[in-house]
Amino acid sequence: MLMNLISPGYQEDTSKGSMLRFEDSIPRLPVPTLEETAKRYLKSVHPLLNSSEYGHTERAVSAFIKPGSLGEKLQKRLQARREDPRHRNWIYEWWNDAAYLSYRDPVVPYVSYFYSHKDDRRRRHPAKRAAALSTAILEFRKQVDDGTLEPEYMKKLPISMESYQWMFNSCRIPGKSTDFPVKYDWKANQYILVIRKNQFFKVPYSIGGQQLNVSELERQFARIYQIATTSHAVGALTSQNRNTWHNARDSLLSAHPANAQAIESIQAASFVLCLDDASPITLEERARQYWHGDGQNRWYDKPLQFIVNDNGTSGFLGEHSMMDGTPTHRLNDYVNMMIFSNRLDLSDPSIRSDLAEPEPIKFQLNETIIREVHRATSDFDALMAQHDLRVQAYQGYGKGLIKRFKCSPDAYVQMVIQLAYHKMYGKNRPTYESASTRRFQQGRTETCRSVSDESVAWCDAMADPEISEEECRERFKAALDAHVRYIMDASDGKGVDRHLFGLKKCLKEGEELPDIYKDRAYGYSGTWYLSTSQLSSEYFNGYGWSQVVDEGFGIAYMINENSIQFNIVSKGLSSERMSFFLSEAAGDIRDLFLPMIDTPKAKL
Repeated sequence: MLMNLISPGYQEDTSKGSMLRFEDSIPRLPVPTLEETAKRYLKSVHPLLNSSEYGHTERAVSAFIKPGSLGEKLQKRLQARREDPRHRNWIYEWWNDAAYLSYRDPVVPYVSYFYSHKDDRRRRHPAKRAAALSTAILEFRKQVDDGTLEPEYMKKLPISMESYQWMFNSCRIPGKSTDFPVKYDWKANQYILVIRKNQFFKVPYSIGGQQLNVSELERQFARIYQIATTSHAVGALTSQNRNTWHNARDSLLSAHPANAQAIESIQAASFVLCLDDASPITLEERARQYWHGDGQNRWYDKPLQFIVNDNGTSGFLGEHSMMDGTPTHRLNDYVNMMIFSNRLDLSDPSIRSDLAEPEPIKFQLNETIIREVHRATSDFDALMAQHDLRVQAYQGYGKGLIKRFKCSPDAYVQMVIQLAYHKMYGKNRPTYESASTRRFQQGRTETCRSVSDESVAWCDAMADPEISEEECRERFKAALDAHVRYIMDASDGKGVDRHLFGLKKCLKEGEELPDIYKDRAYGYSGTWYLSTSQLSSEYFNGYGWSQVVDEGFGIAYMINENSIQFNIVSKGLSSERMSFFLSEAAGDIRDLFLPMIDTPKAKL
């Protein structure tokens, strides 16, 4: 059993329940040495700079790490913070604030992310699909809320499960300059928030301590389909810039005393079910529906929003501030697995006589609020019109063939992306890939810098017809090895970006900003022209988010057994062309390695 393989250094505290039993014995995030970060940083920027720029960067780095330097003082302060018992993770509060809670642009499209579910052929009717999804979600919720969910493991070692506590009955609240999260008692708020035609409804999922069965949930959702009428889209206010939404929320609260309770009811709900007035068919239509929808039938501050369309298609939208994609990926994978493998009783036809009507949540609006709603809707439509989305559902091969090439599937697809960008622009630019640091207490993510000397040398070789296929293969393997080393270091808490961020945060008032932070390489190498990440599931047909900078692309990818899927978003850079080059690059690498395996090409 897996438990017997866990290192003896991990002690179980059963008083915290199964889910959190290892939390206190998981190691704390380390602080890398100045020397190792300097070495790794210089290696990461080398392929991005010319010789003159690199020489300037070398001098700035040397000055930063020399004995007696300010960099050495900052390192000591950071190490002291790491040892301070008040901080279980030295970067946790800083990063949550800087990356999410103080971020002022709209959470959709710039922060949140989506999953698109494969179709449930047995439940085409939206009320049936919504009931099956909700039943499975509630099974998972039960394990999270009572603490019985089994922890996750990485290399047979337990990883942090703390962020799961923000999954249900929680909400992000807009502040004047910084947002904050709230968590509500699940025992006092056992209901689903359902949104249809911009109206909000409370649907309790328990009567007398007994959970509603699938037929009862279907009855409730069917009733909402009957009674919902188009209303002013108060939810659209959550699509605004965070400061604008904060001000609008204050206006909403002051418009009528009843609005405070309405907002509280929304914030405290276990999760959100959006019954959308849409019937998306293509992968792009589905991606847009789950990523942003019409900007109205949502409450974007909730971390869990499941979407069901009129044609029975479904998906998920996740708010990112307190929880990364891996927990919600597990939730969505579990939900669909339970349904598609028939592990839930979805056949009970009984409906209790005391089943109450869905309870409308009503807002009292004045002209000021109505104007704000119209403004939010208009701003949202204008913003989303600027974003170009394409889905590349590459069917040529997937994880199965990549493993036969004896390659890491993730590193392999990262090189597909590098080659595609090189084909489009003739160069490589800074690229972000998310690396999980959940093997540490309160761990979230670190940056894997995907561009290396080795990856650039390989891309250049692929563009040069004079270089042999054998040389291209050798350079490709070197590029894969470099990528795997960096992402392993990043997952071990030894990446460049979080350490340099933490050192900068340790500056005291009046201290001069060190030259390493003024150097062009620092800003440029952290400008993510390609923002990438992988989450894969055989139950999804899409996954994605926005680009990070207007000059770049957001590329989410799934590596399934026999396919690779890319979700490509940009702002006027031609996502369609990038989609083409991704397909071409995937074919080029396949053709490079097919001759090296025994099975004839015709049988692959």
